[in-house]
Amino acid sequence: MSRKCDFLVVGGGIAGVSCAETLAICRQNASILLLTESSIVKSVTNLVPIARYLHKFDVREKDLSEMGVTIDTLVDQLDHIDSSEHWIRTKGGLVIHYQYLCLCTGGSPKLFNLSHEKSRIIGIRDTDSVLELQRRLVEAKNVLILGNGGIASELAYELKDVNVHWVVKDSHISATFVDPGAAEFFQLARSEVPENDAVPKTAIKRMRYGEIMPTEQQENNKGAALGPDWHRTFDLSGAAKSGDKILPKIYYKSHIQNYQDLPDGRLAIKLGHDDGSSEEVICDFIVSATGVQPRHEYSSDSPITLASDGGLAVDEMMRTNLPDVYAAGDVCTASWSPAPHWFQMRLWTQARQMGSMAGRSMAATSEGETVYQDFCFELFGHVTQLFGFPVVLLGRFNGQDLGRDYEILVRCTRHKEYIKFVLQNGKLRGAILIGDTDLAETCENLILNGINLEPYGDDILNPDIDIEDYFD
Repeated sequence: MSRKCDFLVVGGGIAGVSCAETLAICRQNASILLLTESSIVKSVTNLVPIARYLHKFDVREKDLSEMGVTIDTLVDQLDHIDSSEHWIRTKGGLVIHYQYLCLCTGGSPKLFNLSHEKSRIIGIRDTDSVLELQRRLVEAKNVLILGNGGIASELAYELKDVNVHWVVKDSHISATFVDPGAAEFFQLARSEVPENDAVPKTAIKRMRYGEIMPTEQQENNKGAALGPDWHRTFDLSGAAKSGDKILPKIYYKSHIQNYQDLPDGRLAIKLGHDDGSSEEVICDFIVSATGVQPRHEYSSDSPITLASDGGLAVDEMMRTNLPDVYAAGDVCTASWSPAPHWFQMRLWTQARQMGSMAGRSMAATSEGETVYQDFCFELFGHVTQLFGFPVVLLGRFNGQDLGRDYEILVRCTRHKEYIKFVLQNGKLRGAILIGDTDLAETCENLILNGINLEPYGDDILNPDIDIEDYFD
């Protein structure tokens, strides 16, 4: 069996659907085929601009029948690529001849491996895994969460009627996205109830790099296919009906050493701490939310060049080393020289951007036209929600790759907002905006325009001065 198409997109996640939809706009008369392993795909809806180049959006699951007449769909799995002859073979034995191919096969959860039976470990990645979590929570009273990114952070505080043991390798929560100050802001907001007549106090502080993190972290320069607010559509309740909100118990600088089954069906988990000590935790099961790794479980006639993290290496046009083969989303690694204010993180925001860029690039190449990289790759930007607060991340928001030559300026109003500016040589290089700050577009302009902020000193974050009037 065989069939033909002009453009073949593999993957029904945000990157794949964004790529196919972009192709449908740019090449309206071309044949486009979306190959996906499920009849349910993810698409971007309610796209709302937050700033000139920054958007927030919802991710909606929809049936393939809703894709429209311009995009053909097929449920199967990619098995082999013959790039020289421009065809692929699916697990079902179907041969598909294409002119241009885009690989958007996403990522798979990183499950820690202790050479132990893995049925007691749930890797949170997609809707099916969340449904499995929901099923197991019905009879659970104690759950251990391993990880410190967006999904782990949301789960730790969204699980209800269950005792949560949260194991993180860092000295503060949500380290993938925020600094220790923002982490404390989140924890106080979830554990304290402000008095109705209390006036929030605002504090502003400027710090050099060495003051930002504990000494043991200063040598580590480091900065999550579920869409934003995914947990709001599921009932994540356990069996420990206490009547009160159960706050998670957090184990900092810790890891799982080993675990064993108990006669009553629970797990005895031994945690190791960075100070050399250890302790035992009894849980019903483990939720692993330690990030994803690129997923490319298919062969090819010629080796596909991989980046050091295992992703398919792509250039600024989203091209791999194979002729007319592109890649986008979690499966790929940006292997071009990045702009000063951009870096790659495997987030739904960048999956959408990369998928759209791949679609534009393929469409232009097919018509012999020249296309330039989208401006969204000039500035890192991500909009999400953590612990009930809107969060905007811009540029080198945690000082990524800036060495030690930077300082930060922080404004914090308890239970209301947390604003952090990362400054280098008097210029804004990144920002974290938590709460309804209305500063996203201003910060975007300040970063891209490279405006010298030294003359303003700490007043740049003075709550009595509306900096939007100065720089918008």
